[in-house]
Amino acid sequence: MKFQELTRALVLGFFIQCVSVVVGANAASIRAIYLFKDVLKSNTTALKTSGFNSVIIFGVGILANGDIMYYSNTPGSTDALVASNGSYVGGDALSDKVRSFKTGDTGINRVEISMNAQHVADLMRTPGPGPSTPLYRNFEALKAAWGLDAVNNDDESIYDVSSTVAFAKMLGAVGLKYTTAPYTNTRFWTSITTQINSGLSEPDLLLDRVYLQCYDGGAGNDPGSWQSTLGMKVVPLVWVTNDSKPSQGITAAQAKSRFQSWNSLSPVAGGGYWNDYDIEKMGLSYTAYGDVLKSVFP
Repeated sequence: MKFQELTRALVLGFFIQCVSVVVGANAASIRAIYLFKDVLKSNTTALKTSGFNSVIIFGVGILANGDIMYYSNTPGSTDALVASNGSYVGGDALSDKVRSFKTGDTGINRVEISMNAQHVADLMRTPGPGPSTPLYRNFEALKAAWGLDAVNNDDESIYDVSSTVAFAKMLGAVGLKYTTAPYTNTRFWTSITTQINSGLSEPDLLLDRVYLQCYDGGAGNDPGSWQSTLGMKVVPLVWVTNDSKPSQGITAAQAKSRFQSWNSLSPVAGGGYWNDYDIEKMGLSYTAYGDVLKSVFP
């Protein structure tokens, strides 16, 4: 009798632990969308209430002197210098808008900016990544003004390992996480992932997310294969219905099918979309695309 009770207790304990693990994994599921449209003009309310928990603001870049620009990518909008000489200079309207993503009635708990690798190698060489440099101080200022959580690397051409690692570690010192958005060149991405996260472990990884492009140039990517190569889970991205490259766009129903298939073959960290501009331009539903992510990655 005592043995049976002990067995039942052990089984129950194991079951509770398993449930806790599953719940924890689901709570951390990533539901992301890239913001290509000028954030001052996008439908902020829909973005905040349609099931997304992470937004990545596309079109931020650094200049040769370490200043930071926000490129609007939207007809009728103008590019804006947002950080210079260690100060935020982008204006209250823009900072208030970006900070609003995580306030009020919202499901968003993480805001990132996405940039390419232009000028990174030169600035990491001279003057370097130290805390007194213009680039370091500008990122400090932008982080404070916008309430940023991470910087996303969308390098598609330069692929310089040493400067990328140095830049990521500089951002870590500023208090930001680092993420990547690869579509090819697994050797480069594996190298920087290993070096940036050397000596670190969950939940304290510096490079803590990989948004894998599974459309256009990355249309043939297999998330499971990339996960095995990188040694960490990825967030596969698909392109919503669009008129820029219609063959690469997919409906919400098609997105659900793909996410379910990838997740069943090799569980991924979540899912995401490129991009909000097309959703609004094409008259699509944020809710429909968001519901897909909530369904597959609760």
